[in-house]
This record gives sequence, structure tokens and C-alpha cells, in this order.
Amino acid sequence: MGEEILMNYIYGKWVQSSTGKFRDVPNPATAEILAKVPVSSLAELDEAVQLAHKAFQEWSKVPVTQRIQYLFKLKELLEANFEGLARCITEEHGKILDESRGEMRRAIENVEVACGTPSLMMGDVVEDIAPGIDEMMIRQPLGVAGIISPFNFPAMIAFWFIPYAVATGNTVVIKPSSRVPITMVRLFRLMEEAGFPAGVVNVVNGGSEIVNGILDHPLIKTISFVGSTEVAMHVYSRGTAHGKRVSAAGGAKNPVLILPDADVDTTTSIMMDSAFGCSGQRCLAASTAIMIGEADKIFIPKFAEAASKRVTGYGIKPEVQMGPVITPDDKKRIEGLIQQGLDEGAEMLVDGRNAIIPGYENGNFIKPTILTDTPVGGIIATTEVFGPVLGIMHCKTVEEAIKILNDGTYGNMGSIFTHDGSAARKFRNEADAGNIGINIGVAAPMAFFPFSGWKNSFFGDLHGQGKHAIEFFTQTKVIIERWPKNWTRKF
Repeated sequence: MGEEILMNYIYGKWVQSSTGKFRDVPNPATAEILAKVPVSSLAELDEAVQLAHKAFQEWSKVPVTQRIQYLFKLKELLEANFEGLARCITEEHGKILDESRGEMRRAIENVEVACGTPSLMMGDVVEDIAPGIDEMMIRQPLGVAGIISPFNFPAMIAFWFIPYAVATGNTVVIKPSSRVPITMVRLFRLMEEAGFPAGVVNVVNGGSEIVNGILDHPLIKTISFVGSTEVAMHVYSRGTAHGKRVSAAGGAKNPVLILPDADVDTTTSIMMDSAFGCSGQRCLAASTAIMIGEADKIFIPKFAEAASKRVTGYGIKPEVQMGPVITPDDKKRIEGLIQQGLDEGAEMLVDGRNAIIPGYENGNFIKPTILTDTPVGGIIATTEVFGPVLGIMHCKTVEEAIKILNDGTYGNMGSIFTHDGSAARKFRNEADAGNIGINIGVAAPMAFFPFSGWKNSFFGDLHGQGKHAIEFFTQTKVIIERWPKNWTRKF
């Protein structure tokens, strides 16, 4: 992938930003500059939004059965370009190729679900609420949808929103992460090939100024965001202050309870994938393991052995099991948090710092790291590290472990590994998290279920994916009508 100058996509045309300002997009494994992404201006954002609003006037009147035909075509194109898109994700993000393939598969699944919008956005009718009077509720689109997507899933998370927004009759302006903008350009070239009318889908690259511009713009009616809790709170508060409908997903810790009766090999394998998959840079990474009773004696040696053997390197290579983190600054931040955890009393079990990968010495590599005896209120237990770091804690009972989970500020995911159905049911019922795993390390909902974060992991009412997305991108209208036979028409 040679270095290229990326462009914005506005009203069906690829246009260069007029600012002349760019940011480099490096490969995190090699430090090679892959592209330059523009830092667009508020004027360029306004142009995109104005034209998206113009397109909305016609697109919202296109029959839903016709709107989804573009998604059927897009699904075909995504399948045909599947491997190239996965490779693009790996090159600009760093995750291994199989993880990129999994991301693309989930993106495509969301397109498939959105193709069912004619059924999903149906309303309700009750005849004769009074003699001769009928009442109905219908769903209509809102207007221009603003989407602010994160770096950790360059394709998938945007597709929690885009297919549903356009299928329900809205138009879209998206700002991809400047860290991973290349994949979005590739996706938009396919949307262009799918034939979406001018202005239905638009992309404007940029930084925080564009984010705030999206939050403030009077013609943008909805905001969809995924990122850190700090930024999610900003997006939610500023967006709602401007009267917008906002869905803002934030950070997570995702504690996992491990009971002594859990299957040793299966649990260990799943936990390694959960904690260190995507280098820990995902909002469902299992970053805290809570050992119940004697589980620590069984699982800690197994975790140490498995983590130490995990192959770290350039994700394009088939033997590699974990890639780099996204930037040198993130590597420095993560290693600083590890040291802070040690300073607070945690013990080092597996140290992945100062990793050198032969042939990729300039990459942002941290190998799998495990800390034990992490304090309940310490930095490792309370901060979203967003790196390949697993903290291990100890509890005597399931009740004690559930309390630790529930006392935490995040609520994205909680999981339990056990053969005890009673313990699993108690956990499922009492854990304060929106996504629950039972012998599952990454409780990622299928595309037809909502991605259900709680507490400081989510701000809003309706989540991405599935029926929640259909509801989010539509507003209800109630109609009460009467047609008396004995009325005389007068002209």
C-alpha cells in the first residue's frame, strides 16, 4: 500500500480538502507512512451537511424497498472485496488478519440485518379506537445523521450505524478516526460503486474541530459515537445541548469471574483471545480476571504459560497471534500504567514491555502482560488500559466478585467461566453490565441484537445495531383519523 493523499467524499464526488493540512497515517507495525489524511475545515463540514440535507429531501421519499437495494448491492461488493479490506485494516490498525476478517464479517452482517428494514420499521394500527376512528403509529427518518467512528474497528463500528441510517431514509455524514481513515475511503469507494444517490453518504476527515462541528451543526439530527468515556460524555452533553438524539458509547473494564470448576484448557484459550486479541484495543477486552476460591492455583500458571507463548508481530504474517498497539504514544501510556500498577502493589506475572520484534524494530509492540494481586481500587483495576494487559484479582465467593464488578464505574461486559449453572444464573441476573458472557470471553452481540453498554460505558437510550438502530434513526408519528360516510363534499 503506497502513500496516498486521502480525500473527502461529498455529494457523490471525491474532493480534496482546501486547508492544505494533513496528518500522517503510519503502519503501527512498521512505521511506514501509508497515507496522508486531511484536516478539514468547518466550512467543508458545513458544505457536506448542507448537501446531505438537500439529498435527504429526496432520499426520505424513496420507498424503503428501493433504498435497501443499494445495501444488497453493497453486500455483494463487500464480499467481493473482503480480503483486500481485511488486509487494509491490518495494515493501518495493526490487528492480525484473522481479526480483521472477523471485523469485516460483522460489518457485512449489519448490512444484511439492515436489508430487513421494510419489516423492522413497520408501525402499528388499531382500528375503531372509537366508532369509525382509527389510530396508527408510523416511523419516519429524522434527517442528517452524524457518525464519529473510533480507531479500534476501522470498518465494523461505522456499520453499526450507516446501513440502518440510510435504510430508514436518513442521509449520513461520517468522520472516521484520523488514525485509521484508509479503510473508510475504501468502503466509501464501494458505496459509490453501489450507486447510492449523491449526498446520501458523505465522509469528512478531520480532528476535534470537525467532531465539535458535527455536535453543533443545526441540520444534523442524530449523533452516533464510540470512543473513550471522557469523549463520550463530551459528545453526549454537547450534542444533547443542541437538541440532537445521541448514542455515545464509552470505555470499559469487563471483569471476568473464573470459578475453580471451569474447564481449564478452554477457559485459558478463550481468556487469552479476549484479553490480548486486537492487542487489547477493543471495548470488550477482558482486562480483569477475578479468580474465585482456589481458581488462582489452577489458572494463574496456565495463563502465564499461554501468554508467554503468544506470538507477537506484524499481523499480516499467518503465524502472528497479536499485533502492535496503535501509536508510539499509546505504547508509552500503556507501559506507564503497567509501572503505576506495580508501584501500587501488583505483582508482575508476565512482562511484555520493551518488546523488540526482529525486522520490525520501529513498531509499537507490547507483548502480553499479566499483573497479579492488582488492588481493587488501583489503576489497573479501574482504568481502561486499552492495551494487552490483564490484571488478576482474588475473591472468596461469587457474591464478592459480583460486588467488585457492580461497584465499578463501567458496565460494558461481564463474563463468568464455570460449570455451575446456579452461579452462572446468579451472575447473569445480578451483574451490572449490558453484555453478559457465560463461558464466553468476548460477549459481542450479533448484528440483530443491540450492543448494550451500561453505566459509564454508554450515554443515551438506544444502542447501535438491530432494532435499537432502527428506532434510533426514526421518529414516531401517531395519526388518528376518521372518515364519516355522511359528510357532504363541498367544492
